[in-house]
Amino acid sequence: MGFTQDHTSPVVPTRSGPVRGVLEGGLAVFKGVPYAAPPVGPLRWRPAQPHRGWSGTLDATAYGPSSPQAVREGDPILGGHGFAPFDEDCLTLNVWTPGLDDARRPVLVWIHGGAFISGSGAMPNYSGETFARNGDLVVVNLNYRLGPLGLLYFAAQDGAQDGALDGAAGDGEDGTEGGNVWLTDQLAALHWVQDNIAAFGGDPGNVTVAGQSAGALSAAALAGHAGGGRLFRQAILQSVPLAMPLATPAGALARTAAFLGAVGAKDVDELRTMTWPRLVEATAGLLGATTEWGYWTTPFLPVLDGVTAARQPVENLLDGPGAAIDVLIGWTAEESAFAFALGEAYASATREQVLRRARDSFGDGAAEAYAAYEAARPGARPVDVLIDLTTDELFRKPTLAFAQARAARGRPVWAYEFALPTPAHDGRLGAPHCLDLPFVFENFAAWAHAPFLAGMDPRTRDRLAGTVHRAWISFVRTGDPNHPGMERWDRYGPSSRTTMRFGADTAGTADTPDTADTPDTADTAAGPS
Repeated sequence: MGFTQDHTSPVVPTRSGPVRGVLEGGLAVFKGVPYAAPPVGPLRWRPAQPHRGWSGTLDATAYGPSSPQAVREGDPILGGHGFAPFDEDCLTLNVWTPGLDDARRPVLVWIHGGAFISGSGAMPNYSGETFARNGDLVVVNLNYRLGPLGLLYFAAQDGAQDGALDGAAGDGEDGTEGGNVWLTDQLAALHWVQDNIAAFGGDPGNVTVAGQSAGALSAAALAGHAGGGRLFRQAILQSVPLAMPLATPAGALARTAAFLGAVGAKDVDELRTMTWPRLVEATAGLLGATTEWGYWTTPFLPVLDGVTAARQPVENLLDGPGAAIDVLIGWTAEESAFAFALGEAYASATREQVLRRARDSFGDGAAEAYAAYEAARPGARPVDVLIDLTTDELFRKPTLAFAQARAARGRPVWAYEFALPTPAHDGRLGAPHCLDLPFVFENFAAWAHAPFLAGMDPRTRDRLAGTVHRAWISFVRTGDPNHPGMERWDRYGPSSRTTMRFGADTAGTADTPDTADTPDTADTAAGPS
């Protein structure tokens, strides 16, 4: 490694100033590196601004604060999804690299999920250590603004965010407000990678952006600004809710009005005077106002504002600016168990309740659809039908439709289903949302607090994790997930429709007949927007 000073305190120059990291297990690690100005004071709800830099050498040996968020104690699935301390001054990223040299390694940028209200690059779950060490990759993860600080919408005015899309946000001195400041954060981080990653041993021309859930939706939204592959050339989309559209400006303004009511403020000027803990606390009120039985909802949604988001994220990767980006995409077999399997309101659901929900999607065909789902899972309870119906609606069907559309255009896409069930909670979860994450990172020790891994056979677990982890590494390195330790995984094709299934028997491919093997919805309903 080309460390300066000594082998325990590597120093790297960046455009903002030098940073000093630490050597951990043979990797040079840099934590809490600012990639944009602190979004505080007059910069609250402004697009990400360039950092002014620093004099001297910045200590980058400790993570920066996480974006402000509510912490749920005793989460029966994940065990929690936040990482204290929290602060508005949160726009930092972390880098793991095997060498500070001119090797120009492939770069993996990971964007955490969490429904745009939770998560952090400081969480051990999302450490880049395993990818950097096992794949000889440079790994970056980041914090971005969440919840009310990242997703409230006040109606963008002309020119308010133009600079943000070029990597340096507009100055905001005209008093205008914009939307999707969370996305301007992520764009600023990607521009930081382009400007600085070569000094960390990475190749700015070979960047893969990967994420799960909201992080996957982020990757698709970022593809709208990919510049024909200049910012990144590959994307990994895990459990991306493609059927949950971005909010219309009118819908987003309505949610902002509801939030103003929940927090007790009359306008944005009054909001600016409030502390972030008060804003985060009010999120619970908005969550309650947007909850609807049988729908997987979130209190905040990104907005189709026509500036930061000119089209729905999926369109970016079909005929939009990200069409040339290679894509690996998939879902877990029982995604919606995360939302519905353990809650008493759903565990005790009746057939009639689920039928009423099914009518929103299937209209007069609801009873027939219910029967088809029931037959597909022998012994299914009403909640199981709800789980399978909503998993199809939000994740599986739109993912396969996207893969089919990409294939029809001759664009590379690989599809997978993660189907290893967990025995936790008496097997009620199946393979829920997020279960693929410890397998992708192959870092089970970092998930020891997560109840949803309880009872898994270590040999089956570790064998599958090795296969999945190496497939992700291969895709980042070469644009192809195949490696010698797994069955051949062909691209999804217009007629072959090959889908890799990661299950108890490790991994195997199958042709997905089409999206009609389960009932078609009348409309792609994804809950209130």
